[in-house]
Amino acid sequence: MTIEANWSYTAPMTIWRKSGTNQFGDTTFLPPETFMGDYQGGVSGKVGDIGLTVSDATTIWSEYSNASIGDFIIIGESSELSPPVAGAHKVMFITRFADTFHRTADDYAIITGKG
Repeated sequence: MTIEANWSYTAPMTIWRKSGTNQFGDTTFLPPETFMGDYQGGVSGKVGDIGLTVSDATTIWSEYSNASIGDFIIIGESSELSPPVAGAHKVMFITRFADTFHRTADDYAIITGKG
């Protein structure tokens, strides 16, 4: 972890990474693992043909590089094996940012939403 990440990534996160599908076609997950990050919640709205659509999203900043779209994350620690039971949100987008100062560990913005 870089010097900058030591003071800024202070919140534990739990991620359930996809591992495949079962015989019914449902997504399966690896056991939960924790990593450190920081976060910002947000709500956005969009007016469409059938009215206002509101979406709940959280942006997580971290040096954690193993997240993929379709994984599930919560803020905090959990040992629950099922992401929905834990209240986790689905990873929808991931953006990578260069480690400009040290070139040792890139930063990621992981955007989650209900899914």
